[in-house]
Amino acid sequence: MTAMLSISGLYKSYRNKQVLKDVNLTLKAGQILGVVGPNGAGKTTCLQALLGLTMYEGDVDVLGFNPRKNRKKMLEEVAYIADVAVLPKWIKVNQVLTYMQGVHPNFDRHKAEMFLAKTNIPATAKVKTLSKGMVTQLHLAIILAVDAKILILDEPTLGLDILTRRQFYTHLLEDFYADDKCIIVTTHQIEEIEHILTDVAFIREGQIVLTQSVDDMRNRFKLLAVDNEHLDQASSLNPIMTNSMMGITSMLFDSADPVKLNTLGNVSSATLADIFVGVMTQETKL
Repeated sequence: MTAMLSISGLYKSYRNKQVLKDVNLTLKAGQILGVVGPNGAGKTTCLQALLGLTMYEGDVDVLGFNPRKNRKKMLEEVAYIADVAVLPKWIKVNQVLTYMQGVHPNFDRHKAEMFLAKTNIPATAKVKTLSKGMVTQLHLAIILAVDAKILILDEPTLGLDILTRRQFYTHLLEDFYADDKCIIVTTHQIEEIEHILTDVAFIREGQIVLTQSVDDMRNRFKLLAVDNEHLDQASSLNPIMTNSMMGITSMLFDSADPVKLNTLGNVSSATLADIFVGVMTQETKL
């Protein structure tokens, strides 16, 4: 299957600081990729390169377009929500829809109105009267009403309460996601989006340190709950992370022999959050 989005050998520097180092990623139809990393890891810069918002070294292809040379045409098929997305405080909700209808060839006003009908946002309300959560819902309504093939989200629920965050991702799956589209989302709160992801890329200090499908990652990494009697044996198998609490030690293993692990304690699949912490605290690159 042809990639909808590909990054090869992406480098980016600001003055003397290297913020992206040889980033390589590929995204195909049907995939939802989470780019996960701590603050300052290079997540937003990577998305800016994809969107043609910054200069870079390397090759970036989005739906066959070069983001720097063909940005206007590319954005007809790519939608984007930034972590700092803002709308004019004076504008009314229905005026936002009218504006979008006039500037974007693939904007479906009726679809936006149908989405907003599920919320408590009045069509005549000014943006300055809306809560942060309502503004995010308005952004989502605008984006979902664009017939885009790729949706790019940069920390889209930052600062929102847990209920609004869950509603956001529910609407995302119900109203946008399809087998012929793909989504890329950056976050440092992986536990909130783990259930929607098909693939994950961990980024640290501008480098992708691990990228894999969620299914393969869960098969690869295992958690072992081990008591003191078997602690030395378990430690000899080189866990990548160890955590002790209330007399039980949990160890995270990468590609360990499951037969051996089962003789030492209770084995379970690791969450993406567990894997992320383990990988990020390792001294060497996987």
